[in-house]
Amino acid sequence: MTDPTPSPLPASDLLPVLLRIAAALERAAPPARPAPDFAAADAFVWQPEGRLQPVPRVNRVEMGLLRGIDRMRDILFDNTERFARGLPANNALLWGARGMGKSSLVKAVHAEINAKIGVREGLERPLKLVEIHREDIEGLPALMGWLRPDPHRFVVFCDDLSFDAEDTSYKSLKAALDGGIEGRPDNVIFYATSNRRHLLPRDMMENERSTAINPGEAVEEKVSLSDRFGLWLGFHKCSQDEYLAMIDAYVARYGLKVEPERLRAEALEWSTTRGARSGRTAFQYIQDLAGRLGQRLE
Repeated sequence: MTDPTPSPLPASDLLPVLLRIAAALERAAPPARPAPDFAAADAFVWQPEGRLQPVPRVNRVEMGLLRGIDRMRDILFDNTERFARGLPANNALLWGARGMGKSSLVKAVHAEINAKIGVREGLERPLKLVEIHREDIEGLPALMGWLRPDPHRFVVFCDDLSFDAEDTSYKSLKAALDGGIEGRPDNVIFYATSNRRHLLPRDMMENERSTAINPGEAVEEKVSLSDRFGLWLGFHKCSQDEYLAMIDAYVARYGLKVEPERLRAEALEWSTTRGARSGRTAFQYIQDLAGRLGQRLE
């Protein structure tokens, strides 16, 4: 009777087989992602595939053009300055009225810190701004992993942050801010803007309370997300005088040639037709005015 067990391959025949298997496994494995080059720029955008895209030129408004938000400006600047110097600082939530300069302030403070403190006092390494989009929040732990070992200091920024009823990605944000074993890296601070103070729609919170056995505990986990931000900076609609001051500042900055009476009348009509007075509305009017005057905003 013949033995059905195959005889082992000789060593000379086995080696090529093993080499082919190793080569196949190497081709199947994803290539190692190169470490980010943080010297490439002062600002980056986190991509969903786990890559940091350098931003050569940040779309920002100069600090001096942000009017009607003096107190919030000073608080955020001081907090960011302490962080840039390696001192303790808080995560910040900028919430409130639309178009009042929340995201513009974050970008302006970043530029001001690097321009004034970095150049004047020889800050060893520039402060880096990293934007993460709302839909990519679940990638925050991976982003923190890239930033933690780097010697730079980073402001991680999420614009228009909020969560809907069935959204559970807020848990990634909570863990990244100060939860987990490792906690938030010492060289990272998180700034977010939102129209909502608690980052959740009111009807969602009320529904949780009305259907829960213990209403107080039902929303505690979700409401506690805002507690991870040590600074809550509220932005409110501006007055007519503040709105006109914004207009005047833009006109002076860009050297627009227009009669004061015409400027005031047009600016007020512009805000009335849009039902809002804000920094965004003011700049939209300035863009329209500059286009009609044939002048560039440079």
